[in-house]
Amino acid sequence: MPHIYNRRDLAFQLYEVLPTEQLCTATRYQDHAKDVFEQLLDLVEKLAEEKFQPHAALVDAHEPELIDGRVKIISEVKAALDALVEAGIPAAVFDERFGGLQLPHVVGQAVAFILGAANVSTSAYALLSAGAGNLLASYGNEQQQRLFLKPLIEGRYFGTMCLSETQAGSSLADIKTQAMPADDGTYRIVGNKMWISGGEHDMSENIVHLVLAKIPGGEAGVKGISLFIVPKFWVNDDGSLGDRNDVSLAGLNHKMGFRGTVNTVLHFGENGGAKAWLVGEPGNGLTYMFQMMNEARIGVGMGATSLAYTGYLHALAYAKERLQGRDVSAKDPTGPMRPIIEHADVKRMLVQQKAYAEGGLALGLYCAYLVDQRLISLEAGDQTAAQRFTDLLDILTPVAKSWPAEFGLRANDLAIQVHGGYGYTRDYPVERLYRDNRLNPIHEGTKGIQAMDLLGRKVTQNQGASAQALHQVMSETLAEAADCEQAQAWGQELASAAQTLLQTTLTMQQQVAAKGAAAYLANATLYLDAFGHVVVAWMWLRQAIMAEQQLPTANSAAERSFYQGKIDTCRYFYRYELPTIKAPLSLLAKLDSTCLDFAEAGF
Repeated sequence: MPHIYNRRDLAFQLYEVLPTEQLCTATRYQDHAKDVFEQLLDLVEKLAEEKFQPHAALVDAHEPELIDGRVKIISEVKAALDALVEAGIPAAVFDERFGGLQLPHVVGQAVAFILGAANVSTSAYALLSAGAGNLLASYGNEQQQRLFLKPLIEGRYFGTMCLSETQAGSSLADIKTQAMPADDGTYRIVGNKMWISGGEHDMSENIVHLVLAKIPGGEAGVKGISLFIVPKFWVNDDGSLGDRNDVSLAGLNHKMGFRGTVNTVLHFGENGGAKAWLVGEPGNGLTYMFQMMNEARIGVGMGATSLAYTGYLHALAYAKERLQGRDVSAKDPTGPMRPIIEHADVKRMLVQQKAYAEGGLALGLYCAYLVDQRLISLEAGDQTAAQRFTDLLDILTPVAKSWPAEFGLRANDLAIQVHGGYGYTRDYPVERLYRDNRLNPIHEGTKGIQAMDLLGRKVTQNQGASAQALHQVMSETLAEAADCEQAQAWGQELASAAQTLLQTTLTMQQQVAAKGAAAYLANATLYLDAFGHVVVAWMWLRQAIMAEQQLPTANSAAERSFYQGKIDTCRYFYRYELPTIKAPLSLLAKLDSTCLDFAEAGF
């Protein structure tokens, strides 16, 4: 495959580090087996190589255009999405009762990873639609599921999430879009929405907009927000399409990256009000939408990982082929040049990319595996286990979104550097991958918002239940590491780093009363990075333990090199990356207010 991803690494993550195959012993997944997962991945790999990757550069160069009031997107995008639908991929993880294949979410995340690495812009349409479908599966009523969920699963309808507004941005409490009750039990939506990916196109029969709006007379702030289904075309009770709804395209946003995913400004209700169905209960809209948002946040992290991963593979291939320079001890200036991968600094950049990309992949897959474990526990009636998995997902979600977005972008930056001047041109894909990845620290909640969520809510919620759940599973890994010759030392380092992080957190909390919440949260982003590095160090320790266990029985040079590469990358992470948390944790422990106190006039 042309540098999209490493199938051997994905198999290692799915079946050796994670016991994905064992999921099939649960009633929920008993109709599946490893060979089913592999057949699906084979199919997705083929689609990625033949339908998605070939037009990734083309759609970047020829982004969606607004022509005579219609969005024009190059035909290759629809062809790729049609092939995906024909293969039944949108149905992969949905429950059988809704017409889905009921595959594990960890397998679905692997599918998203491959497609995102091949073409993140085109795959975004399908991923947004899956998120809309999951929300309706959880909170939609029978009629809404019949009219909208089934077509979303079949790939006939696409979906969007409509949250932001120009004046509110991430401050959803300040949205102004109104939902007026109608006599027939539906609503009429009036307002404007901004940054709506997939908001207008002709690539599906219909577009299902999930819109946050306020019902007049409701509570102020977020408690007054409700959620509505606003289709592009009204859907009659028999499932047939009715008239075009009162949703109009106001314009397109032209972006630095992700150019192939049309991004829109939408007007609702310019001609009397867009017809809408209320989802669930009034005032619970943000609660419902958080399911889609949290799924999207983990998806953003996996998308960032996908871009980091394919960028790393392109840089690796280039470094093996590019001849430049000679050994520093070489005396003959006419001697043969060396592939740049033999230079230490290039190796450093490559192993750094590998650490970020493969660490991010491990984290994204682990979070999806937790979703599967939670579902299995719920079906078994084990509420205690289900809550434990929920607690883990809660604390890991801001990390799974933001760590790959931050450090995956750094990996793409390094990929450009490995290519030298060529990396800065469009002759190679790495500059495009960097531009695409630059969005990921921003959308679905900026890095700063994720940081405040982690420090301000997740580490303390439910008397610290999420933090305790994380400590428990990390302790289990540390116990495994104690039995390994090489991983043992790294386990001790991780235990020390985790203890420092915990002590820093407690020290900060003890100062809140004296210094205030603003000082406590002032450096939340530094906290998120440090927390993320501890989590990813844990992910790398899990990989190193398995590699060390498997290495003695590896039956080929390629397998031995693969496992040794995992061990060596873990060594890199513990020597070069994990120690970087010391300085920010020192600042955090003091509740340093340098940035908070900086006078505006000083700028």
